[in-house]
Amino acid sequence: MIKVLIVEDDPMVAQLNKSYIEQIDGFMFSGVAANTDEAVEQMAQIKIDLMLLDVYLPGLNGIEFLKRIREQNQDIDVILITAASDIHQIQQSLRLGAVDYLIKPFEFERFEKSLTQYKNSHYKLTDIDKVNQHEIDRLLRKSSPRPEAPKIQGLPKGLTKNTLATINHIILSKEPDFFSTDDIAEAANISRVSVRKYLKFLSEIEYLEETLIYGVGRPIYQYKLNESKRDQIDHYL
Repeated sequence: MIKVLIVEDDPMVAQLNKSYIEQIDGFMFSGVAANTDEAVEQMAQIKIDLMLLDVYLPGLNGIEFLKRIREQNQDIDVILITAASDIHQIQQSLRLGAVDYLIKPFEFERFEKSLTQYKNSHYKLTDIDKVNQHEIDRLLRKSSPRPEAPKIQGLPKGLTKNTLATINHIILSKEPDFFSTDDIAEAANISRVSVRKYLKFLSEIEYLEETLIYGVGRPIYQYKLNESKRDQIDHYL
């Protein structure tokens, strides 16, 4: 089993990530640290294979902590999970050997993909004594390229222009406020499942800004019109 330590100062986010870990075979949740000092204490007590590390932490931040781990030659892999999307930080973390970088908010599918890719590489490298160039190239290559911005084309299968127009009319009426899937579903008298498909599509083409709100129970996605991309929808109506 791959032992995972979560370093995250937000208890709700930490709990969500813990629940995600527990849904993926081959991983074992080993603890939560609210700051790097607590992380060091846990690392001294338990052999950690993988750390899910936030960037913005009280005291020493995640990038500085990752640098310290590398300077000390500690045998631990790191996936950064953070709201930070600054390209300099991403480049710095990758140079320091982070195996992946997840930007909040993210869905379980992206989290699962990251851990599954790590697990496959982890066991392949630990189960063999020698490796050839072909195997190295295959291990270092991601199973799929980073998704690009959707190209202008027709609506995805299952979506219609009429329903999109209805949902868009409601979105515009709520400007500039945030809204949820339930808000649109109630106003449009359309099922929540269907509305979610449209909102996900509009987020993918950057027409909407998507934010994950952590509260009591499961996290809730909230949306807001992206003023700088409001013409992104024109082609689809």
